[in-house]
Amino acid sequence: MRKLMFMMLAATALTACTHKNTAVTAQDEGVLTKTATAEAAEVRLTEEFTSEIEPYKENDITPAAQGVHIDRILVDVGDKVQKGQLLVTLDPTQYTQARVQLKTVEDDYNRLLPVYEAGGISAQQIQQAKAQLDVQREAVANLKKNIEVRSPITGVVTARNYESGDLFAAQPILHVMQIDPLKVIVNISEQYYPNVKVGMPVELLVDIFPEKKFTGTVSLIYPALDPATRTFKVEVRVPNADRTLRPGMFARTIFDLGEKPGVMVPDVAIQKQVGTAERYLYVIKADSTAERRAVKPGRQVGSRIDILSGVEAGEEVAVTALSKLYDGAKVTVKQD
Repeated sequence: MRKLMFMMLAATALTACTHKNTAVTAQDEGVLTKTATAEAAEVRLTEEFTSEIEPYKENDITPAAQGVHIDRILVDVGDKVQKGQLLVTLDPTQYTQARVQLKTVEDDYNRLLPVYEAGGISAQQIQQAKAQLDVQREAVANLKKNIEVRSPITGVVTARNYESGDLFAAQPILHVMQIDPLKVIVNISEQYYPNVKVGMPVELLVDIFPEKKFTGTVSLIYPALDPATRTFKVEVRVPNADRTLRPGMFARTIFDLGEKPGVMVPDVAIQKQVGTAERYLYVIKADSTAERRAVKPGRQVGSRIDILSGVEAGEEVAVTALSKLYDGAKVTVKQD
């Protein structure tokens, strides 16, 4: 009986010792995780900005004087017009009267000219007659411009505020927009000022045409930055020969700003601190311990993210069992 009890106690002690050794071994091994190497890579800088499509040029069509009657409006909303095309004529009464007066002044001058050449009048008298003729000619020319209102640009009529016979007041008679080409004004962060060049291509995406991509070019870079937003304005010229795009449409412009050296890690390695904007990951050090590092993520390319600060190329970062890791934790790297 004593011998049996001794054997049972020995077996129990052996089992307890085995469990203890297993627990110690598991503790020594630490958290089992997989790692990935932070790799140096060239990162393509493509930035997207939202903006609104605008007409390349636009003009209010108004005569030089107010309080005149509109004789005829020769175009309507939606009509295409050419630069220099006659759009509106006004009441010609004043113009007709001025032409009659001009004819009288011209006749007087033409009658005095041979008299002056014959020595019948002084040089001062003929100069006064010539000056009066010039003034009347200029008055007639100005009145002609006023009764014949022409388009200063090639475009399309987008507004008409009067009918023939109305009395012109302050509101423009017509509004004309040039919609081929169009333009987009984009506000870009100051860090990209050296990268943006006149003539560089820009991709344009419009939500109502999700299957189409439009291409424009940088036509103007504003020379001053906005001190409040630290941005500068860029004008993008967009061809629109088929009139697909329209002013007022919402658009996204994509700028290819070249490449920069970066450090890429898998996006699954990056964690977010609850309640803050902090991002962090775990770097697995040579002594098989985890080091928590705050990082500044940059651009995502596929399933990898460019790390702007916090990790160096060649370092190993944990990509699994992240919830079990903590700063200083012992780890065992699982081999594939």
